[in-house]
Amino acid sequence: MSLEWSLKELYDSFEGENFQEDLKKLDVQLQKMIEWAEQALDNHEDEKEKLEKIIEEQLKLFAIREKLGAFCHLVSATDSKNKLALKYSDILRTKMNTLAETITKTSKWISSIENLQELIESSPLLKEHEFYLNEIVEDNAHMLDEREESIIARMKNTGSSAWANYKNLLVSMHKVEIEDKGEIKEYPLTVVLNMAYDTDKEVREKAYHAEIASYKKIEEGVAAALNGIKGEALTLSELRGYSSPLEMTLQNSRMDRETLDAMLAAMKESMPKFRSYLRRKAELLGYENGLPFYELYAPVSSAHMTYSYEQGQAFVEENFRSFSEHLGNFARKAFDHNWIDVMPKEGKRSGAFCSSIRTLKESRILLNYGDSFSDVITMAHELGHGFHSECLKNESAHNTHYPMPLAETASTFCETIVKKAAIKQADKQMAFAILETEISDATQVIVDIYSRYLFETTVFNHREESPLTVEEIKEAMLDAQKEAYGDGLDPNFLHPYMWTWKPHYYYADVHFYNFPYAFGLLFAKGLYAQYLERPDTFPSEYEKLLSLTGKMKIKDLTSAANIDVHDINFWRASLKTIEEDIEEFIKLSYEI
Repeated sequence: MSLEWSLKELYDSFEGENFQEDLKKLDVQLQKMIEWAEQALDNHEDEKEKLEKIIEEQLKLFAIREKLGAFCHLVSATDSKNKLALKYSDILRTKMNTLAETITKTSKWISSIENLQELIESSPLLKEHEFYLNEIVEDNAHMLDEREESIIARMKNTGSSAWANYKNLLVSMHKVEIEDKGEIKEYPLTVVLNMAYDTDKEVREKAYHAEIASYKKIEEGVAAALNGIKGEALTLSELRGYSSPLEMTLQNSRMDRETLDAMLAAMKESMPKFRSYLRRKAELLGYENGLPFYELYAPVSSAHMTYSYEQGQAFVEENFRSFSEHLGNFARKAFDHNWIDVMPKEGKRSGAFCSSIRTLKESRILLNYGDSFSDVITMAHELGHGFHSECLKNESAHNTHYPMPLAETASTFCETIVKKAAIKQADKQMAFAILETEISDATQVIVDIYSRYLFETTVFNHREESPLTVEEIKEAMLDAQKEAYGDGLDPNFLHPYMWTWKPHYYYADVHFYNFPYAFGLLFAKGLYAQYLERPDTFPSEYEKLLSLTGKMKIKDLTSAANIDVHDINFWRASLKTIEEDIEEFIKLSYEI
């Protein structure tokens, strides 16, 4: 069994014939679309035929671009030193940026069609892409003219995209010095981050202090990247007529402010319950002033939850099958076909992700597996993303782009399946350990995500006036952690550098990638409650729901699942399920 993912289904190498041929095909397709749009979109004759042509040619382009881009992204994710991956990523961005003017011209042409809905109803191809076309019209209200959009796209190469690449390089190559038996050893950051789950308190504390101290070497560079990216976001949101990057994010998320406000209000109400969990965990670990940050992931049970990768695979697959054979078979396919890159190593990016390759109807999953139960849950989470893509594999590529909040629904649902099933199988000691893992993860998705939302809001507000210094960024992070965690954490041991390695702050075109995780968790909790009510019929309903996520607004999709996301009581009810787990955890903590 290979512990590295297979990319041969994409290409053998950057120098290989297939990669180079597709690069040439991309040039041909780009030029074809640019020349055709220049000639055809100066008038509104034959609108139906032109609309169909636009969709057909866009889908051809997408197929080529996706394969090339996926190969570059996946190679660089496990080998940040790979110069060819970085080179061709830049080449692809430059090539695609030549289409910016044509995209703008096309969007404006579509938006100016007077009888668009009639044309959609008259064509099966257009009807299939009804949501996609109507969304173009909605988004067009915030587009600049063709020339300006082209300039912006090109400037991103030396702006936000360059800053993101620079930050990724700094972090992926970052080494942490830790003293071990009188000898100073250097470890990749990904390895040190995994030490937070170690069963040895001394290892956890030593790793925390070494990690914090190490950021002095890269803090100025990472802060410059954050300022550059957020400054660009503020400029673009203003140019496009949005009141803020948050408004821009909400529209791109197909989510309204009423939904966000209701969810955040319910989350804020729930903070005291999470703090009671953190204080009880602190007591169990021997602390009196709240939990030190480096103990957030510390095990509190004598039932040592360690899983080799093979054991983790078996555990996930078994519990996936408790929900449906389709989900279990999907996991087995990912394992057997080497879709997963498993272990941490130098030059590999931190964290985890799932990359969907729609052209292949496959996914690739990056892990930094460390043998903890949390790593098993991360595996389930990323396989959930892959299953989401599995449910969309028969949709047109234009109908597979779901918004950020829905992006975390399937992954979180899969986490819930594994955790709940595991608790049912366990004795009291093991149930306590699993429950603690589940609550610990929920604390990250509710409390820490809330702190990240507060932090990013502060950064944007400050960045409107001027760039932030390293000290100001650190202060903003500490203030956000204090507001969210309250007396649950020891104020003397927080984490002022959580902004350095979290990738979500540095996405060039995506901002506030924090609240979608909370949405995903709480929406998944609501869906899981429905599953418990009708376990026989729900799996097929769930797959149908996932298949629609690329062509509906969130309010419409959730309404189809009989959920009102404007109602704070829905969010309270979802949070109540976590609060009940916390109560059970505290109760068990006195019994074992």
